Amino acid sequence: MIVPTGESPAIVVGAGLAGLSCARALADAGRAVIVLERARGVGGRCATRRVHDQAVDFGVLFLHGRDLAFLAALDAVPATALPGWPAVILGAGRPCQPQAFAPGERRLAFAEGVSAFPKHLARGLDLRTSARVLSLAAGPGRGSLGVELEGGGSLSAPTVVLALAAEQALALLAASPLSAPFAPALDTARTLLGMVRSRPCLTVLAGYPLSAPAPPWDIHYPEASRVLQAVAHESTKRVDPAYRAMVYQASPRWSHEHLGDADWAGAMLAEAGRLLGPWASAPTFFEPHRWRYARTELGAELAAPLLLTLPGGARLGLAGELFAPGGGVEGAWISGRRLAKRILEDERPDVAPRGATAEETG
Repeated sequence: MIVPTGESPAIVVGAGLAGLSCARALADAGRAVIVLERARGVGGRCATRRVHDQAVDFGVLFLHGRDLAFLAALDAVPATALPGWPAVILGAGRPCQPQAFAPGERRLAFAEGVSAFPKHLARGLDLRTSARVLSLAAGPGRGSLGVELEGGGSLSAPTVVLALAAEQALALLAASPLSAPFAPALDTARTLLGMVRSRPCLTVLAGYPLSAPAPPWDIHYPEASRVLQAVAHESTKRVDPAYRAMVYQASPRWSHEHLGDADWAGAMLAEAGRLLGPWASAPTFFEPHRWRYARTELGAELAAPLLLTLPGGARLGLAGELFAPGGGVEGAWISGRRLAKRILEDERPDVAPRGATAEETG
């Protein structure tokens, strides 16, 4: 349960790349900000899991981009960079982000895992994990917006940012009992969010003994498979790996069709065996993961993040890969930064500076 802490100048809901980049920019500008994340960790799809004491990236497999500020942010991460990963690529299948291999794009991974990036962005922020937001409500004072939390308690702020997948933000707005005067602004947000869909991605993390065949590539994009979109030889990123780690990611269409199946992981491993050899279908261990909102539909992204002024002067911001052309991790990071810039430019003089005291609510 989150202990209510009263009013803060800004609340960011979601600690993926968009939420963290927005919160980081606000904090660096001297503004107090609270970040609420329903999961136990940060990063969203920039997810690294330690399995048998070995890091495995099972969401975003590597980072890429060309925006100079984004690349500078990656360079500032205190981790072991692996420039150019994946260096060896097999197959002409379509990656989820084709632009990753376009001229001028820079690719890299981290030996410690891609989660090193969001963890770096989160350092020093007022971050509250395992904090599920149930709804929004009018704040206790004019010009503030309330955030209702699971388990009781609430927070309020003049500015609330939703850095969530479109479906999650839409569900949160639908569950929010805001009064009629808020309707025009919220209808704008709902209309935009309702225009797009996220693609799912069923994923299997599999471990094999080091005696298993070593694929001579970093990533395979099979063109002849209806099931698998990408296969990552994940342990090529690690120093002295204890086992061979493979990550299998299903295509968006197959993931959508089989999201509710009982043994989709078994079907994916069987396909891996067909593509790579019988060894791939019989791992020593495996862990399945459903990414219901893996990425925004390609081409559906909007030009910029959204900042709505509500009755009384409170502001509701929307950020995420949906709100930047090209989407992906780079797009999510850019959208958060751009939203923070708009918030600061539009800042009202009554917003309290960092360190201002506030009464408790809830």
